[in-house]
Amino acid sequence: MEDIRTFDNVGQDLYVRVDEHELAKYGRKKRDGSLGKEGMVTLVTISICLIIFLVISLVYWFVKYNNQAKRLHKDYLFDGENNSDVTLFDLEDIVGATDNFSDTNMLGKDGFGSVYKGLLKDGLEIAVKRLSKYSRQGIEEFRNEVTLIAKLQHRNLVRILGCCIDGEEKMLIYEYLPNKSLDSFIFDQVKRLQLDWRKRFDIICGVARGILYLHEDSRLRIIHRDLKASNVLLDSTMNPKIADFGMARIFDGDQTEANTNCVVGTYGYMSPEYAMEGIFSIKSDTYSFGVLLLEIVTSRKNSDHYDDVSSTLVGHIWNLWRESRVMEIVDPSLMGETCPKYEVLKCIQIGLLCVQEYVTDRPTMSEVVSMLDNDSTLAPPKQAAFLFKKPKCDDPNLSISEGVNSINEMSTTVVEAR
Repeated sequence: MEDIRTFDNVGQDLYVRVDEHELAKYGRKKRDGSLGKEGMVTLVTISICLIIFLVISLVYWFVKYNNQAKRLHKDYLFDGENNSDVTLFDLEDIVGATDNFSDTNMLGKDGFGSVYKGLLKDGLEIAVKRLSKYSRQGIEEFRNEVTLIAKLQHRNLVRILGCCIDGEEKMLIYEYLPNKSLDSFIFDQVKRLQLDWRKRFDIICGVARGILYLHEDSRLRIIHRDLKASNVLLDSTMNPKIADFGMARIFDGDQTEANTNCVVGTYGYMSPEYAMEGIFSIKSDTYSFGVLLLEIVTSRKNSDHYDDVSSTLVGHIWNLWRESRVMEIVDPSLMGETCPKYEVLKCIQIGLLCVQEYVTDRPTMSEVVSMLDNDSTLAPPKQAAFLFKKPKCDDPNLSISEGVNSINEMSTTVVEAR
């Protein structure tokens, strides 16, 4: 036996005699791949680290892909435009604000979706337009409203606060206007009494200024194409704000008119050239404004039935105008000592000028605003367009609003020129 502690020189060879059976046993362990206790611990540790790394990588790539998909979807909806003015709301916040879109919070409904009242955590009241998941046309409506309204700032246009995009959910978030829509007042036998002549005249002027801003004063020339009583909202002071820009179209440069193969909008407010030929221009909005003005003065819908052959409010007023009996159609609640008859007659005449049969005869909105602001002599109106003709549409996914799903009972008539 040797004590190896006595070998202090480095590099010496040391031969150790080992039992043959023990040496053979050691060799078999190596050949069998046995790692021993320490080897097993090392292998398990490496495996756990590898699994953790794979899980973290999968989560990272899933989150990155999901965010990229949402960003691409947003770019698709907005045509890749920079919409820095639009705030993106979380779906969870909107669900909480509307009490999961409860029926008690519903403000209205149409073919493209529903509108709900909401209350954010910071106490801000909002109006949420939730796009219908089954409306293919609604995607274009959504994109229009976001890209257009975000660029518009006027006291007579509804203000958009942001939008929410989450999977199939697409929502627009607006300022909440407590008095809701104009039609809920003028067509209600009780609530219409709250609108005296001064308030109605202010609403008429406010709507006219809002349309003028769209046509001439904003950064874009915009044709609304769906101006009607249910798309005019009222704030706490009854100031009118034009809403719902889903049908709106932008005109480039000096463009004055355009054509579409499928007419979409609301019967009764459409100009004859748009209803029959698909041609729309700023004068199309002028026609719609004229119909709205006459409804405000009379508290009657253009789609209501009238005894004479015209069958619409526009035609009925035109017949009364020719017979010098037009004051008979004015809302009786307005005919008091505080209501200036001359101003009422002036508004009716302006309305008839706006609904004249030929486009070239109708005034622009700048001329309408000037006529409302001044007492200058007005030209006599020419033939009004008021006969029926239902426009055709080859696309089954696009339709004309008929008010079937609306609490506001939208107009269902279409005009045709003589």
